[in-house]
Amino acid sequence: MHRISSVDTFLVPPRWLFVRLTTDEGAVGWGEASLEGHAEAVVGAMEAVRDRIIGHDANRIEDIWQMLYRLGFYRGGPVLMSAISGIDQALWDLKGRLLGVPVSELLGGRVRDRMRVYAWIGGDRPGDVAEAAKARRLQGFDAVKMNGTEDMEWLGSPASVDASVERLALVRETGVDVGIDFHGRVHKPMARQLVRALEPLHPLFVEEILTSEQPEAIAQVAAHTSIPIAFGERLYSRWDFKPFFEAASIDVAQPDLSHAGGISECRRIASMAEAYDVAFAPHCPIGPLALASSLQVAASAPNFVIQEMSLGIHYNQADADLLTYIRNPEVLNVSEGMVQVLEGPGLGVDIDEDAVRSAATRPHRWRNPVWRGRDGSLREW
Repeated sequence: MHRISSVDTFLVPPRWLFVRLTTDEGAVGWGEASLEGHAEAVVGAMEAVRDRIIGHDANRIEDIWQMLYRLGFYRGGPVLMSAISGIDQALWDLKGRLLGVPVSELLGGRVRDRMRVYAWIGGDRPGDVAEAAKARRLQGFDAVKMNGTEDMEWLGSPASVDASVERLALVRETGVDVGIDFHGRVHKPMARQLVRALEPLHPLFVEEILTSEQPEAIAQVAAHTSIPIAFGERLYSRWDFKPFFEAASIDVAQPDLSHAGGISECRRIASMAEAYDVAFAPHCPIGPLALASSLQVAASAPNFVIQEMSLGIHYNQADADLLTYIRNPEVLNVSEGMVQVLEGPGLGVDIDEDAVRSAATRPHRWRNPVWRGRDGSLREW
């Protein structure tokens, strides 16, 4: 038996929260509980987590998940589920390392040898995003994701629709496939116009064209387009996903493994999605432990289609990116649009603990930028 003896958290740049579990026999597992803009709240939630799991058998992953989810009385939500996520990832990492196998082996074994990936591209002008797409092609990507619109009012002008079409057209001309992320910035009247205007350019998907508070409107928009609807980064459990699956309103489920209950819950969400003929494409614009966890589930999930990764993105801080805290960055190499299955034990990435501890001496205080429209009112980030 390996009893949990300590739970440590590390706030590291650019905006991540790493979790380290240790057992009484010295075994170690790492996870990521990053919650962008609210990391300190997750650190606070870890106090209750410690009270629950110190002394518990680390091999009983599902028992720990159920205990943390159910015995706090108040269930779900981004903060509590992100705390559970970090612990869950670390437990799977620990068990895989103890057994000398990758987590995908513990999930039933891999169903593929490599996973398709995509990267974010930014830029304010259409020409900027096209150049960014070309740069991603040189890095080995054949798919990218971009903003669908910089700003769109409740009833936007026709010019704003035209601008979204122009941006997508220029990026498609570079030869990459493109996912369009609207960050919930669009409202139903414009969403219907946008998906109709974008259809001829065949995007991979449109993501979060409306927020999760609008399930009926999402179903209405989905009924008006042939573009796959991607959704789920702000859903935190299989129960949150259930009504969208039942309404047949989404085509691509995008749970984030650092927000939606970790490896255990997202594997269940993937299986649930498969039963509704919905694809699985984990959301992951954060750090290496979250990405490695996503790739372990992707390797074993039959309905996986593509994985987000934040290679080379610093989020306004030049001192850390996806590869900063791992000793084996080669395992995340991108070639012909794919990364190989991670075959190392546990999550398959080796954390540089000295680098993590050093970075945590200057903990980040990252916050979502404030963004306002031309009339001065707040817009979704």
